[in-house]
Amino acid sequence: MNHPDRYKWIALSNTTLGMLMATINSSIILIALPDIFRGIKLTPLSPGNTSYLLWMLMGFMVCTAVLLVTFGRIGDMYGRVKMYTLGFAVFSVFSVLLSLTWLDGSSGALWLILMRVGQGIGGAMVFANAAPILTDAFPAGQRGLALGINSVAAIAGSFIGLVLGGILAPVDWRLVFLVSVPVGIFGTLWARLKLRELSSGNVTKIDWWGNLTFAVGLVSVLVGITYGIIPYGHSTMGWTNPKVLAALGIGVALLVVFGVIERRVAHPMFNMKLFRIRAFAFGNLATLLASVGRGGLMFILIIWLQGIWLPQHGYSFAETPLWAGIYMLPLTAGFLVAGPLAGVLSDRFGARPFASGGMVLAAVAFGLLEALPANFSYVLFGLLLFLMGCAMGIFSSPNLAGVMNSLPADQRGAGAGMLTTFQNSAMVLSIGVFFTLIILGLAATLPHSLFSGLVAQGVSPAAARKVAALPPVASLFAAFLGYNPMHQLLAPTLAHLPAAKASYLTGRSFFPKLISSPFHSGLVEAFTFAVIACLVAAAASWLRGAKYHHEDEVVPPRAAEAFQREGALADVDDRRLAGPARAPVARAVGRRAADLA
Repeated sequence: MNHPDRYKWIALSNTTLGMLMATINSSIILIALPDIFRGIKLTPLSPGNTSYLLWMLMGFMVCTAVLLVTFGRIGDMYGRVKMYTLGFAVFSVFSVLLSLTWLDGSSGALWLILMRVGQGIGGAMVFANAAPILTDAFPAGQRGLALGINSVAAIAGSFIGLVLGGILAPVDWRLVFLVSVPVGIFGTLWARLKLRELSSGNVTKIDWWGNLTFAVGLVSVLVGITYGIIPYGHSTMGWTNPKVLAALGIGVALLVVFGVIERRVAHPMFNMKLFRIRAFAFGNLATLLASVGRGGLMFILIIWLQGIWLPQHGYSFAETPLWAGIYMLPLTAGFLVAGPLAGVLSDRFGARPFASGGMVLAAVAFGLLEALPANFSYVLFGLLLFLMGCAMGIFSSPNLAGVMNSLPADQRGAGAGMLTTFQNSAMVLSIGVFFTLIILGLAATLPHSLFSGLVAQGVSPAAARKVAALPPVASLFAAFLGYNPMHQLLAPTLAHLPAAKASYLTGRSFFPKLISSPFHSGLVEAFTFAVIACLVAAAASWLRGAKYHHEDEVVPPRAAEAFQREGALADVDDRRLAGPARAPVARAVGRRAADLA
């Protein structure tokens, strides 16, 4: 047999380790950011440093989104295992460089951002080739299980990263990068020694113009979305900034040019013909819509817990990053329960009922979260997180298996890259949408609440008006980082206030209570948007059709028997080709069949 039972589990365990490593490091920084900024002696809440904060968060994600299709296509051409193993090594090297940061201030921030982009290059190699390696290694009837476990690892890694960041960063912020180095070295060596190519390399010319227009266009769009969150002039956000509008316009124009190029070149990077496959087209559309709906969820939950709920329940601001990660674990638990089970069931019944049902359940969970008060009961909150995790697991594993099963063998790397590109790009868009809606909610009521609250505690109207006029995005990022900005914003005023009032203003309750109501009004808008996106994703998923596996070329029975006698086709199983030379050997079989028949 081409795929011995033992090898498929080796492939699963190694790719699961790769997904864990990459996703842990993509989220570990979310919780570690306050310690990282203190370590490089940079204040993240200063207006000039906001862009550093955003690129620390989103640089990795933007880089992987841009490079996924390219690395998936290169994997199809030159070997998926080679690209995957190289990704492990590249990720490890840049993890070492991140932990060796010696610069301070803005120079240190730029170094970290560039090294995170380097990690993103390695991560893109891993993400783009893990699913195709599994699809090659597992028979069609078991791919849902395998890809489900891999998806669970990706989601679990995201939340493990939150807890690890909260544990390691207070000890030494460099540990959040160093922790992945031994895992990366082990995984690189293991992949090099144990994984093997099961796909047929199809070396063709690289679509340079397609790669260039896609990369520049997508980067331009994602950069525009990122800077649209930052205040511009007297506006609370930058969506009216000419540079943001220009970036979005140029990006969209280049992506249109990219689409035209891909329809005309002989060997396109983005194979538009794959969208003729119904299961592939609607599976990708469902992924895009689902990621737009739930991509910003983790950020919003962190803000909600770190900036509002945990301080009001007795946790100091220094403790909130760790506990935010711990309190979000029910989301991971739900995914761990539902992901593999949904994957197994989708192998039998197809992806459509589970993927569509998962999105409907996610819409219900968003609606129930929207109904919670800002100062909620954690038991109910934890149950809703578990429900959301189940919904994500029910959707993700079957949807991924359905998309991968629909692809021809020689297009799995490119197809997986396209799927993950839609997912990661939509997550950046989702973060932009969620942050925009939250900031609009804050802008509507926070200035008045802030002014009234400060004046009531004895702050002069002039000083209170100055603080209230600051962009709401500063308060949002303060909540996201677990900061109490009152120390910084009221520094000149605190010395003139009674000690009790100064202590109250800078304590655990004043800022969280003040921001609670304005944040919740924005939260309702964001979750309403998520409900709509998830329901549309459910409809798109339903349109994928019934259970579908792409059929490789079938070997004529007499030809198969003749080739087996001649020793040329010893690996034929169920009279269907598999392994490293499916298409070329099948064509040879067809030609030889005429002679042998």
